[in-house]
Amino acid sequence: QVQLVESGGGLVQTGGSLRLTCAASGRTFSNNAMAWFRQAPGKEREFVASISWSGGSTYASSVKGRFTISRDKAKNTLYLQMNSLKPEDTAVYYCAARAEGIVYYSDSQVGYRDWGQGTQVTVSS
Repeated sequence: QVQLVESGGGLVQTGGSLRLTCAASGRTFSNNAMAWFRQAPGKEREFVASISWSGGSTYASSVKGRFTISRDKAKNTLYLQMNSLKPEDTAVYYCAARAEGIVYYSDSQVGYRDWGQGTQVTVSS
């Protein structure tokens, strides 16, 4: 059974940092792209960052320069380092994975097959 389990969320002040982790299991995740999405209260889920099989990455303009996505293939783990956090970053953050063999990153939710349950990030002003 495929599982994506996020952790690392919490409450942080404006300007602070958090590191989110997504532990993947149930199949190999070394040959597919993965991503982070987020959903704020009352808003649609939106793209945050994605990383390809080879390590290339893309970011939403709202987080570029502040967030860094990375992965450890040996550990089947995805990370999101979030620095200079702002109140507008408050959301539930979801980890997502494309099907095996789909190596290129994408900013569209449609392209991701497996999803985690999410971890709450709250940034206080």
